[in-house]
Amino acid sequence: MGDLRTTRRTPRRTARAAWRAARLFDGHTLHEGPVLVLAEDGRITAVDLTGAAPPDGFPLTDLGDATLLPGLVDAHSHLVLDPLRPMEPQLTGDPDAAVLDRAREHAAAALRAGITTVRDLGDRGHLTLRLREELAAEDALAPELVLAGPPLTRSGGHCWFMGGTVDTAAEAVAAVAERARRGADLVKIMATGGMATQGSNPRGTQYTPAELRAVTDAAHALGLPVTAHAHAAGGIADAVAAGVDGVEHCTFMTPDGVRLDPRTVDAMAEAGTFVGCTVVKPRAGMPDAVLSTIEPYWRNQAFMHARGVPVVCCTDAGINPHKPHDVLPGDLAYFASQVTTNREALTSVTALAARACGLGDRKGRVAPGYDADLLAVDGHPLHDIGAVARVRAVVRAGRPVTGHVPGPAGAQVGARPGARASAQAEAAGEA
Repeated sequence: MGDLRTTRRTPRRTARAAWRAARLFDGHTLHEGPVLVLAEDGRITAVDLTGAAPPDGFPLTDLGDATLLPGLVDAHSHLVLDPLRPMEPQLTGDPDAAVLDRAREHAAAALRAGITTVRDLGDRGHLTLRLREELAAEDALAPELVLAGPPLTRSGGHCWFMGGTVDTAAEAVAAVAERARRGADLVKIMATGGMATQGSNPRGTQYTPAELRAVTDAAHALGLPVTAHAHAAGGIADAVAAGVDGVEHCTFMTPDGVRLDPRTVDAMAEAGTFVGCTVVKPRAGMPDAVLSTIEPYWRNQAFMHARGVPVVCCTDAGINPHKPHDVLPGDLAYFASQVTTNREALTSVTALAARACGLGDRKGRVAPGYDADLLAVDGHPLHDIGAVARVRAVVRAGRPVTGHVPGPAGAQVGARPGARASAQAEAAGEA
């Protein structure tokens, strides 16, 4: 699977197929089985809970005592990033061919873990878009990719090395138009500084409210949603007021610590603004200044969820050694322990994440008319959320994924002795 070729278009589909399992989580509800799912030409045609046999002409795969779920959706990933190396040197020094090769490998790792849709929120020089265009004719078995290209940022600002520098409203509007011409699916803007760029201030804003509004107006006029990287409370409020569709991280940092603004939360709930909750876990060796932000971060995520904000569990895969591209199942377990019930957590990485990615009409559900992107796991994930990491089978557009490696999710991808990540990003756990 290391030579995976990625394409936005749905891979070649098998004509007909059927899968039986002991139970089904359909994206919202658990159904005790037996369950039978039928698909034709890569789309689900029927879900049967009566114990019936498949019709003639539908080859059956009996998954036994497994739970069938929609394929997982990671709504915040960085396929071009080697998680074992600092970001800036690799993105300023590695040739395009090497970056494209590892993006393929990372997509393969995600698919093996049952992640059938990946939203990439920051590459270098539109390389993921190039990858998608180059490999569209290869009929590849790969995750569906939702792509932003390089994020908009200030000169010298957070992730400037990805190539999306814009310093005025006019430059930003032109950059939005360029992304639309290239075939991007959304626009990402760094509304605040971040933790993974030397000299960047995550507690400070990078764009004025007028500049943010110019970006969202331009993007929406072209049919593109906008998501904003935002750690600083002021930047979050500005982005929400500007009409962004999503906020990534949503940390609510201030000069005096992490301080949630209930008025901004209520505005997000009213507007339906998605929050990309990039999972960060406390780890031994973290500086006290970082550890002190983690508890309020999770308290705020739980508060937002309780107030009706659509909080999506996602990974920020690629930013450090703790974030390989198959980490979502492990991060999901921690998210569930901090924010939601197990059922809501599963919805967060299936039906809700699909909506956040603009694919809610065909991804994230096991129901007639939806893509036959499926994950079968050992055990009962509503009782034990860790079961999501125990992969028994992955299906993408009706086709079985071969070569996946069962075992704990989060195993490092392409590990090399002596490799290291940016100390700041590793300590913070998010970009």
